[in-house]
Amino acid sequence: MYAVIQTGGKQYRVSEGDILRVETLEADIKAKVTFDQVLFVDKNGDLLVGQPTVKGATVEAEVVTHDRAKKVLIFKKRRTTTYQRTQGHRQGFTEVRIKSIKA
Repeated sequence: MYAVIQTGGKQYRVSEGDILRVETLEADIKAKVTFDQVLFVDKNGDLLVGQPTVKGATVEAEVVTHDRAKKVLIFKKRRTTTYQRTQGHRQGFTEVRIKSIKA
């Protein structure tokens, strides 16, 4: 059984027991989180497709940790003009463990 959920402007294919990195959520560690924007559910061959979401379907998860990803370097350069700019960015994320899919 798996589902496709939408959170943080992105879509993820999840099944029970998966560990997933999503955009930062405002929840404490070991807190329960419910994703209600379920776009698709496959229940052992029985397909439920939402328009745009499946009515009554939810995915429950538990927050494992909050962290930041590896640094991404942005480097800009223009030749012959002595122009160089370096910038770094670390995106925050929340790691969740999928507990159950209800549809």
